[in-house]
Amino acid sequence: MCWICHAKTSHPAAADRPLWSPRRAFLLAAGSAVAAPVLAQVDVGRSSSMRNLVPAEQLEQAAQQQYAQLLAEARAKGLLAGDGNPQLRRLRAIAQRLIPYTAQWNERARNWRWEVNLFNSKSINAFCMPGGKIGFFTGILDQLKLSDDEVAMIMGHEMAHALREHARERMAKTTATSLGLEVAASLFGLGQLGQLGANVGSQLAALKYSRDDETEADLVGLEIAARGGYNPNAAVSLWNKMTAASQRQGGTSFFSSHPSGPDRTRRLQANIPRVEGLYRQGRGSGAATPAAVPASPAPVPAPGGEPRFDTPVGRTIDAR
Repeated sequence: MCWICHAKTSHPAAADRPLWSPRRAFLLAAGSAVAAPVLAQVDVGRSSSMRNLVPAEQLEQAAQQQYAQLLAEARAKGLLAGDGNPQLRRLRAIAQRLIPYTAQWNERARNWRWEVNLFNSKSINAFCMPGGKIGFFTGILDQLKLSDDEVAMIMGHEMAHALREHARERMAKTTATSLGLEVAASLFGLGQLGQLGANVGSQLAALKYSRDDETEADLVGLEIAARGGYNPNAAVSLWNKMTAASQRQGGTSFFSSHPSGPDRTRRLQANIPRVEGLYRQGRGSGAATPAAVPASPAPVPAPGGEPRFDTPVGRTIDAR
């Protein structure tokens, strides 16, 4: 499921610490949209410029706080997998192969502090929060009996939501719809955007990704996984498993936000030929034998007193 559908609590940023200029935010939102990478093999078009109404820094900060709380709650209940857990080590090894190919889709990803954690739950769920905070539930691995290639397709899909900033765009569109663009522009001039931004954390749990967001995440995730040396045909087998599980279990949270079906499968099949060369190149470049993902360290106090969960994985990224 998308992380914003899963989030249980919110952590609004302090209202007296606005992280962006109101005038600059409006001008950025009125500017041109961001295109997909020049070397991308899948065609997903341009990102909406509406997302610029919400500052990326503030959204990532709110996501980091929510992720830290999820980890703390899971750890307290004995539901957080330890660093030596074989399934967690497997997830981190897969992530290590995908992370080098993320920054071409979002330059900010070069500086993200990527984390991968595993929650002991029968739920069929996975997510990636803004800023590269990834979570998998044991249910999605165990119940669907996923291969590494299929896990990579899910992980790439969830990474793509964060890289293409779908949560940021959803939030911006919600704000624009409620206020109206002209009203919003006048409010920006009065300096009220900081108040809107202070509610970023509280808005996160109310957002859901659109069907277009899901399609885009499918295709971007397919390419990222292929570049990492994972078989793109696994995207089809994955969603066949998803369809079967959906029929067995009905409208669980993951399936309500990730509808499966023949249309989704056909789109993926149509794009597999576009990334097969990347897959072969990824396997030939040694992507199949990555270095181990570092274990998640203990929280380190941040300047503002909030816990910070650092990992060196995201700091060594050279390219997408």
